This record gives sequence, structure tokens and C-alpha cells, in this order.
Amino acid sequence: MKIRVVTGVVLGAALVVPSAAWAAPAPDLSGAAVYVAAGNQLSRYTAGGEWHQLASFGAAQFAASPDGTKAAWITESGNLNIRERGKTSTIVSGLQGSTPCLTPVWSADSTKVAYPSANGTITAVRADGSNAPRKLGVSKGVCHLAWSGNGRYLAGYTTTGDGLYRLDSKTGKTVMVKGVKSISHVQSLSHDGTKAVVAFPENGQALSARTWPTTFKPVIVQIPSGKRLKLPAKGNAIGAYYLPDGRLVMRMAAAPTRSRPAAAHAHNTLVVFDGAGNELQRLAEPPKAKNQALLQVVS
Repeated sequence: MKIRVVTGVVLGAALVVPSAAWAAPAPDLSGAAVYVAAGNQLSRYTAGGEWHQLASFGAAQFAASPDGTKAAWITESGNLNIRERGKTSTIVSGLQGSTPCLTPVWSADSTKVAYPSANGTITAVRADGSNAPRKLGVSKGVCHLAWSGNGRYLAGYTTTGDGLYRLDSKTGKTVMVKGVKSISHVQSLSHDGTKAVVAFPENGQALSARTWPTTFKPVIVQIPSGKRLKLPAKGNAIGAYYLPDGRLVMRMAAAPTRSRPAAAHAHNTLVVFDGAGNELQRLAEPPKAKNQALLQVVS
């Protein structure tokens, strides 16, 4: 594996963020988010109604940083690329390319990227290339990685789609989530890593593609019991996402009306809940995002 290393700050224990860092009340969301359009075009939408392209590439293994300013992806040739402020840098090479489900994932503070490497090893590296990659542990769950807000846990599903696993980066140990026999997506982990937003195959849905879904029916499962929790919002949910501070954002599909069943300006809605399931906020997505995948909610 070829690695570009620049002298800088040590990655070390900074992977785990102290709980006290999240104690202050979180501000309301502005509506900023990162969406994925056809052709793997990643764009950030801001509260002012503006769209800014983050990156556009052919690879299907991608992720956007929680602050909405950076993109990471693994090329078909196996390079881990980072794009920030219009510049693309290769941080690591020699990874497995051309496997859609082997996506990288950003840390909550948008400074580090974790990714699957050889033999189920999960590795993390600073996004600015200032450190050598650090091994976090080995897991069977390497597909659609999610990273908990406190920095300790990472979860993913198996390449065969028959299991969900959570890795503890502090101990290097993994646990298998009970009762998961078939799974097609892992969207995010709760702040403390005890719950995951996932998707299960529906109506004979094939597992072979394993690409990032435009929409999905979200299911919240406890780890490691596998118990399915009740969603706090009623209606047609087409996604859900945990913010680093523990809030849950549910993406609700635009409801057609008799007078405007397919209106071009119809929009989806983001509904925000606290840890107890109390509704905090509702935000209208831009109509342009209606048929795009929601990759990141910016908090």
C-alpha cells in the first residue's frame, strides 16, 4: 500500500471525542445538506437557497463530511481521494476499488476518514494527510460504514449482505447485531453507538448492486440486541439520519395533492427529533433535491 504522509498532528486518541464536548444545547438546523444527483454529483445546499458542487466523479464509493465542505471517495484504481476547496488530494492508495459498498466515512469533526482496507481491517487517517493511517480494528462489517458521534464505534454490513457488525475502535473488538439476516444499507449510528439507522431489502430487492440508495425505508435497530425501535414520525419516511450530537433527522416524502399530484415544486420534509423522540423542528427540502439522495445533514 502506498501512503502519502506529511508531518503533523498525531491522530492517536483524538478519534474519541469526550462526551462533554456535546453537552451544550445544539442550535437549530439551517436546512443545509449534501445531496447526490445522477452521475455521482455531490452538491451542498445552503439555507440561503444556493447550491455548491463539492465533487463529481465516476466512483460509487463516496462520503461527504459532516460540515458539508469536503468529499471523500475511493477510485476504481483504489485511491482514497479528498476534495476540499476545489482541490483533490490522494491520501492513501492500494485500496480495493470498484466495489460500491466499500464506502469511506467521516468523523464527526470532519477531520478524519475511516475506510475498509485489506482483510476486513478498518483504518482511519487524517483528511489532510498529516499522519500515517491508524488501524482501528478488524470487522466483517465493512459495507456502508457509519461512525458514531463520540468517535468510538463504527458499524457496517457484510459484503454478502447477511450481517451487521459494530467495531469498538477503543478495544478493537466487534459485536454482531442479533437477528440481522439480510441487510442492504447502513445510514448512520447514534452518538453513543447503541443504535443504527439501517435498511433491509424490500420486495425482492437485490443485494448485488449495494450502491448508495436514493431513498430507503429507515429502520432503527438497537446494538447488539437487534431490537427494532419505533420511528418517532408517522408518514412516508424515505430516510433517517443521526446527527453527531444525538438528534435524529427523518426525511419524509412529499405528499401529493389532488390539485398538484406531481408538482415540480413539491418538496420532501426534514423532521428533527431529540433523543426522547420529541419533535424539535421541521425543514422543507429544496424541490431540486426531491429525487436526489440525502448524503449528509449539516448541523
